[in-house]
Amino acid sequence: MQMVCKENGRRFSGRSLSILSIILIMLMVSIPAVTADPTGADTDYSSYVASSTGGAPSLADVASATGHNSVAINIMWTLIAGFLVMFMQAGFAMVETGFVRVKNVAHTMAMNFLVYPLGMLGFFLTGFALMFGGVGPLATLGGYAGLSHEFTINILGHPFGLFGMSGFALIGVYDVGVFALFLFQMVFMDTTATIPTGALAERWKFLAFCIMGFMIGAVIYPLYGNWVWGGGWLAQLGVNFGLGHGHVDFAGSSVVHMTGGVIGLVGALLIGPRIGKYGKDGSVNAIPGHSIPMAIIGTFILAFGWFGFNAGSTMAGGDLRISIVAVNTMLASATGAIMAVAWMWGVRTKKPDPGMACNGMLAGLVAITAPCAFVNQISACIIGLVSGILVVEAVFFVERKLKVDDPVGAVAVHGVNGAWGCLALGLFADGSYGAGWNGVSGTVTGLFYGDASQFIAQIIGVGTNIIVIGILAFITYKLINLITPMRVTPEVEIAGLDVPEVGCPGYVGSIPENEGTA
Repeated sequence: MQMVCKENGRRFSGRSLSILSIILIMLMVSIPAVTADPTGADTDYSSYVASSTGGAPSLADVASATGHNSVAINIMWTLIAGFLVMFMQAGFAMVETGFVRVKNVAHTMAMNFLVYPLGMLGFFLTGFALMFGGVGPLATLGGYAGLSHEFTINILGHPFGLFGMSGFALIGVYDVGVFALFLFQMVFMDTTATIPTGALAERWKFLAFCIMGFMIGAVIYPLYGNWVWGGGWLAQLGVNFGLGHGHVDFAGSSVVHMTGGVIGLVGALLIGPRIGKYGKDGSVNAIPGHSIPMAIIGTFILAFGWFGFNAGSTMAGGDLRISIVAVNTMLASATGAIMAVAWMWGVRTKKPDPGMACNGMLAGLVAITAPCAFVNQISACIIGLVSGILVVEAVFFVERKLKVDDPVGAVAVHGVNGAWGCLALGLFADGSYGAGWNGVSGTVTGLFYGDASQFIAQIIGVGTNIIVIGILAFITYKLINLITPMRVTPEVEIAGLDVPEVGCPGYVGSIPENEGTA
């Protein structure tokens, strides 16, 4: 039998193909064998260590390479975690927009979009310097010591750090570690800045929002942040007055979330409720959002990004506590969601309420953010369970008792549960982590494990946030109102903010009949 194939009009016989096969086999046999390493266990990396003398690497060369790689791992981990946190902005946008009406979709989305560059610019120009200008050497990010100028006053013979004074616009701090810290902390600030956009949604004038977004990044957030994370006076309550390890907040229950919740509460109080929210007799009218699916997807995005938020706050890829932080974060989010559903279903409305399920999961995440590194898994579950009840009751209290209209529940989720998270640290910290935190020897231990003073420090930090951030927010809102009205006109509010405020509808098509009314 003869094989024939055609190619470019030529004919090849089976004999020709056999000859070609023999040649290929001979070529393969002639290639020298190379030992493979399928597991990577035998791979030699010694050539990666540069020698300072030109010969074989010395012990000092090996130590230098090891140190360099450790810092590289920490910087890479911090940046990747920061990228995850940045993506949370999409989650916030979807949650908040899902909870508003069709006629305000573009306006709400635009606020969540622009708060990112606005807050970033404020944080770049002044905020980062005020917050971290006196933080001292960056131990995990290369040891740079140029952020060393803290404005301090002495009270009762103790130094009280108030704000940093180096690093404005990142000038004079051209260092890889500083830039990694800036990116990571910038996206944290942006979380704070976006919280009020939910509390004031559907009636906030866009220009007023723009100014506030900038001011949060430039001044309001960095001041309290300095006191807790920048080496300021709240962090030094332990060193100065023996109160535990000072006010401890691992990833931002108070610094990020409570700050945003307080700013949102003050703004919602000043701007007033949406038209039609309350009857003349004080009755509460429900104003449903337009898309529960959007809110649920946004919640999942936030839960995903939160792993960067909490675990990334080690700013050290070699700190293996990140696995415990991540699991605690996951557990608290789950128990928060389940308890919120159970509480609505069994106590409040006799329905599971998917919108409140979202807020329950977010409440659990907010509450675990401060204590996530310092508590065990059982405590994380308890913290989440409590947050699930708190968020439901806080939503009803804010709406019905305080008569504050918060369309997305931002005050309950971030303000109330931010406070709970910090207090929970003061209760449940089990002494397994935090050696030397804020310059205090020993690990962080809460009330239930023998250190009542840590709980006192947490109370002081929470109280300070309410008072100082509340006052700063009030003053800023009042100053903004001198420049532009905080609230849109009743006509614009009833018709919808999309076209009058941002120039386009969120969705192309007709607005349902009930959307054009109060």
